[in-house]
Amino acid sequence: MKSIKRLFFVFTLVALICSCKNENKEASTTSTANNAETNTTERSGQAFITDDESKPTVLSIAIGSKDHTTLVAAVQAAQLENALVNAGPLMVFAPTNEAFAALPEGTVENLLKPENKDALANILKYHVTPGNYSKEFLKKFKKLGQANNGYVTVEVVDGEPLVGGAKILASIPAGNGIVHVINKVLLPPAEE
Repeated sequence: MKSIKRLFFVFTLVALICSCKNENKEASTTSTANNAETNTTERSGQAFITDDESKPTVLSIAIGSKDHTTLVAAVQAAQLENALVNAGPLMVFAPTNEAFAALPEGTVENLLKPENKDALANILKYHVTPGNYSKEFLKKFKKLGQANNGYVTVEVVDGEPLVGGAKILASIPAGNGIVHVINKVLLPPAEE
């Protein structure tokens, strides 16, 4: 559980950095979903996780997670730590070490090279959504605007939301958002 919290912290940091550069992309919704793990309030028709400064940031959660060491290394290589400790709110989709290991051999090592910092930052920002939505509330969306100015699809399969085809394994509330631990790395579509 500590590793998931640490991963959440890292993704929140990335989301904060990205949110500074990202236009606020609003989803049109009219109701609020309840989630047993988090408190939600309605702001501008969107369900947001309530900010709680007593909880660790998304970056702290990721750093403390043994299951997210690859994610933390990527955030550090892309120099996105400061973004994940901002006030938020941020929703970070945090791939596990296993998710990174499932990428083609050499992919992670190549992305961590200094000359690939921009490409790595783009991928990490694709895992961050401005705002904080509970897992249950995500079912109301068809797509989410990401911090890299792209969109990721949301699909409901067997009652569970899949974000970009990734399953949410756990959701960890943070002081500046929420970390959704996912089972695959989200890759932005190739630019046309």
